[in-house]
Amino acid sequence: MNDQIHSGDEHGELGDAEYAEFMELAAQEGFDAEEVEGAIGEAGHGPLPVLAVVGRPNVGKSTLVNRIIGRREAVVEDKPGVTRDRVTYEAEWAGRRFKVVDTGGWEQDVLGIDASVAAQAEYAIEAADAVVFVVDSTVGATATDEAVVKLLRRAGKPVVLCANKVDGPSGEADATSLWSLGLGQPHPVSSLHGRGTGDMLDAVLEALPEAPAQTFGNVIGGPRRIALIGRPNVGKSSLLNKVANEERVVVNEIAGTTRDPVDELIELGGITWKFVDTAGIRRRVHLQEGADYYASLRTAAAVEKAEVAVVLIDASESISVQDQRIITMAVEAGRAMVIAFNKWDTLDEERRYYLEREIETELAQIAWAPRVNVSARTGRHMEKLVPAIETALEGWESRIPTGRLNAFLGEIVASHPHPIRGGKQPRILFGTQAGTKPPRFVLFASGFLEHGYRRFVERRLREEFGFEGTPIHISVRVREKRGGKQKRK
Repeated sequence: MNDQIHSGDEHGELGDAEYAEFMELAAQEGFDAEEVEGAIGEAGHGPLPVLAVVGRPNVGKSTLVNRIIGRREAVVEDKPGVTRDRVTYEAEWAGRRFKVVDTGGWEQDVLGIDASVAAQAEYAIEAADAVVFVVDSTVGATATDEAVVKLLRRAGKPVVLCANKVDGPSGEADATSLWSLGLGQPHPVSSLHGRGTGDMLDAVLEALPEAPAQTFGNVIGGPRRIALIGRPNVGKSSLLNKVANEERVVVNEIAGTTRDPVDELIELGGITWKFVDTAGIRRRVHLQEGADYYASLRTAAAVEKAEVAVVLIDASESISVQDQRIITMAVEAGRAMVIAFNKWDTLDEERRYYLEREIETELAQIAWAPRVNVSARTGRHMEKLVPAIETALEGWESRIPTGRLNAFLGEIVASHPHPIRGGKQPRILFGTQAGTKPPRFVLFASGFLEHGYRRFVERRLREEFGFEGTPIHISVRVREKRGGKQKRK
């Protein structure tokens, strides 16, 4: 399955002979070699390293995240209680790609500011390979900043210290006082105006590993990593305790308790798995409006560390917006996926009928994910979890040789050509699967391919080659005119 992997190779997962053949094909079709290499490199990247941006409220974390990712996406309202769906973004600097976890989405709660900053920093640092710690240079180091420093030291992750709100040369003296935090050189930055962010990002690239610290399933005999995710009180702790056959995870909730998350090694179906612990991080009952935000942050941290996301859904209730957000988070992170419907033993015939209708309408976009119906309380159908996880991992790691893929694409173009638009009929010329985990394809075309046609290609790929339990990424490069440069779409 994985015999073609060339980890870190500039031509993705194409073997040398396959790559040479592919480049010859690209040249015949009038594509620029440098552009084609770039497309394969971009699609062929493995899991990206993760950067967490942490700090106390109103120091400019979300503004800095927007600056790093190059667009205004993160929420920057001053009002506490601002929540949003996404906490993870992709970014690129000096040709290197990485993920950014933004902790600026929700700041204050009745536990007091120190507890909430500690909680969000704890989750984000857990997911990260490196950390940007943002401090307001006009205020200087506060007691809350000192508390975050202790967390960072304990975590042992590389830290880049960002002295924010240095809007001109006069503010640089304020930044130097932050040497006192003991985290090394403070980088003076104005995230609002962009001043100094380039130098800071250069330091970030030095701190970030080329790939995440945890290699995905490459350790011989190493346990595969599973994130058990789902909205609060859906039964994650009960399920983990049931598969472990013991009380591993505390299910009751104690307000304001923080602790280091622990990954559970659990034997299931004769195999040892590592369950990335989201259930065991106790949900803080007093977080009120912030609860959804913390749940998102906690889920993002778990998903980043995992290979498979097992999404737990309460079958006795209607599929909620929050269920769909959690699924979207796992799909966007590119993880293998299994959907587990919990509390199946409590369903009557009527509820089962309506649940099937909901699945058809609300979860149509992930019809490819294996589904198991379980009961965490009774242990019903737990044995079906392992085959579903193994199926998802197999799809996640599958790769189609370029020759076979192009024969398949040729059949599609012949039997189902792209609709004519504006007197032109764009055509897929050739393609390759540049990466796995999840499968990533680059298609080279004579014109823009509509979204509906891309969806059709994905559906046919799944029908022909399986890819059960995994998202598929398809990027398209368009040849503007023969011999000319092409656009990325």
